[in-house]
Amino acid sequence: MVVAETQVYMPQAPRTRQRLLEDERWLAFVLLVPTMVLLGMFIAYPFVRGILLSVTNSRVGVPGDFVGLANYYKIWNDGIFHTSVYNTFLYTGVTTVFKLALGLWLALLLNRNFRGKAFTRAFILLPFIIPTVLSTFAWKWMFDPTFSVLNWLFYHLNLISGRINWLGDPDLAMISIIVVNVWRGVPFFAISLLAGLQTISPELNEAAAIDGAKPRQRFWYITWPLLLPVTMVVVLFSIIQTFADFQIVYVMTGGGPANATHLFATYAYQIGVGTGLLSEGAAISLAMFPILFLVVIVQLLYIRRVEVR
Repeated sequence: MVVAETQVYMPQAPRTRQRLLEDERWLAFVLLVPTMVLLGMFIAYPFVRGILLSVTNSRVGVPGDFVGLANYYKIWNDGIFHTSVYNTFLYTGVTTVFKLALGLWLALLLNRNFRGKAFTRAFILLPFIIPTVLSTFAWKWMFDPTFSVLNWLFYHLNLISGRINWLGDPDLAMISIIVVNVWRGVPFFAISLLAGLQTISPELNEAAAIDGAKPRQRFWYITWPLLLPVTMVVVLFSIIQTFADFQIVYVMTGGGPANATHLFATYAYQIGVGTGLLSEGAAISLAMFPILFLVVIVQLLYIRRVEVR
């Protein structure tokens, strides 16, 4: 007796699709497509559009003509732009140093065991959670020359004899925005460095303590080298965010008094949106890109070197 063999033919499309999904490279590409689309829409397109605007004489409602590097030459000879460059580096450098120092100090304190540690960690996050514009308005009222709580406090402590116009003096205005940025950025440093501290094995410090190492020596020779890679990554993110900061300065001073506190972002906004010179505003905003790109590359190379060590 002969039994006829029957073959079942499956459609080729599902089989081909299954093979493609089994290929890790193809599957990775499929999963990355939504991210690539979002990056293209919200990062790549605005960046390319900004480059195209910066080489024209476009204004609001006027497409403009190609002018090459004329806008860059114009801002290169602009005194306010020079002030903005200096302010941006000063603002970023000072705030990063203070945020790192205070954040590391808080992280070391929070890494200890004490009552209410969970509540303290949550409370420290408040400056970072509150919307930037809302918290900056509160700080602006605190620095108000008429209703300033700081002036009231310093007056009753006999530290001052009259009102201080915090946001009306160029130097004090810069100090004020630095204070607000440090206040807002310290929680990010503290929580990030705390996460790095908790990855360090306590046995290393215990062994060093048994060998007679003092707390400062244990920190310098054990904790800090192991925490350095995390620290460099946190500093890198902070520099990128601070270098392009806009909300704090715009709300508190608007770049004043007399353009004394302008940063790259605020001056680009004032020229591009405030006066309608879109091409010059784009040129100012893009002028920070080579500087920031160089800073990021140097830090990434340093981080790679530290990790190799």
